[in-house]
Amino acid sequence: MDSSVNLLLLLLIFSTFFRQSISIKQSVILPLRAKKISSVSIPKPPNRVAFHHNVSLTVSLSVGSPPQQVTMVLDTGSELSWLHRKKTPTTLSTFNPLVSSSYSAISCSSTTCRTKTRDFSVPVSCDPKKLCHATLSYADASFVEGNLAAETFRIDNLNLPGMVFGCMDAGSSSNPDEDSKTTGLIGMNRGALSFVSQMGYPKFSYCISGRDSNGVLLFGEANLSWLKPRKYTPLVQMSTPLPYFDRVAYTVQLEGIKVAGTILPLPKSVLVPDHTGAGQTMVDSGTQFTFLLGPAYTTLKNEFMKQTKDVLRNLNDPNFVFQGAMDLCYLVESTRTILPQLPTVTLMFPGVEMSVTGEKLLYKLVGVTRGIDQVYCFTMGNSDLLGIEAYVIGHHHQQNFWMEFDLVNSRVGLAEVSCELASQKLGLGL
Repeated sequence: MDSSVNLLLLLLIFSTFFRQSISIKQSVILPLRAKKISSVSIPKPPNRVAFHHNVSLTVSLSVGSPPQQVTMVLDTGSELSWLHRKKTPTTLSTFNPLVSSSYSAISCSSTTCRTKTRDFSVPVSCDPKKLCHATLSYADASFVEGNLAAETFRIDNLNLPGMVFGCMDAGSSSNPDEDSKTTGLIGMNRGALSFVSQMGYPKFSYCISGRDSNGVLLFGEANLSWLKPRKYTPLVQMSTPLPYFDRVAYTVQLEGIKVAGTILPLPKSVLVPDHTGAGQTMVDSGTQFTFLLGPAYTTLKNEFMKQTKDVLRNLNDPNFVFQGAMDLCYLVESTRTILPQLPTVTLMFPGVEMSVTGEKLLYKLVGVTRGIDQVYCFTMGNSDLLGIEAYVIGHHHQQNFWMEFDLVNSRVGLAEVSCELASQKLGLGL
């Protein structure tokens, strides 16, 4: 992996639509800023993905009384939201609980600490002050830790008091300079302490454009006349705890993959979780690209190479693996402004298909060249090379889909849409 690969952090617009049970009826629109950061700071259980170099989605909001501005990575693959705690007067991108009158630490004897943390990958503990202490592990062996606390979060004019989060004051990062550019993470999975679960909304949606990954995030019903009806696929439920199955992830069932009109010859056993829970398919906004378990990836790679052998030139460097898991890369003339026609790769789920086309299939590595050629890599990688036991659908392949996460009905909905147009329709003027 080349350290010169620049990371363009996304500009996301946060738009909230409220249920009738909430007195505020107008939507809340919050502009977000673009920064270059690494998503190595995203905490993941051992069977999840984290990268040294990645493009991340962020939201900006304020926390505490008086309010402090924070920037947080949006992650549907994580539960606990957390902020870096301010250690010194010169520390940047941190939250200072000492100056907030609404901050309240949570004791280890509380119901929150004893019962609502059951889905954490590392069990909580009791620190010397009898406060609830949490440790979040990174896939690259880094970690972040600190105490659970309750605080007021503000989204524009909406106050959300008593939101439980992690106030993290220790940890180890493999890239502290990049890690310091965000204040923390906003967890959006189905766990009891995720941000969306604590807010009490039945569903949320987001839409990411393919042009520059600008987009919208919407809480509540998407009653938008211009939006096509969503097609839904049910979430896979697992009542019994299994070592490699994340029960609070947005897990869907991958039924098949096709390249153009060719359905890959994949046995069902390759696509469903086994008796340990390995092999689940997760929809994850905290991961950029898509990763498939070895047998499925190898079959897809071979078919894609077969169908593109006349239009693409393989890099043919066995020692070059982008992001540790993407080993199918190509040479493209630097003078070329558009890619050749590529076969559509379609991920098939019960009730819905996700088609990946054109430039979403190949990713240009900034600053990486071979002679006069630029290097592009196939945007689906091998989970086995990362040491994870799961399929992960990253946000790069969710571009220009309206992605709806329906917590009440346990399903994920998709509708193809121009997310640039969606932003304009919502009056965001991106």
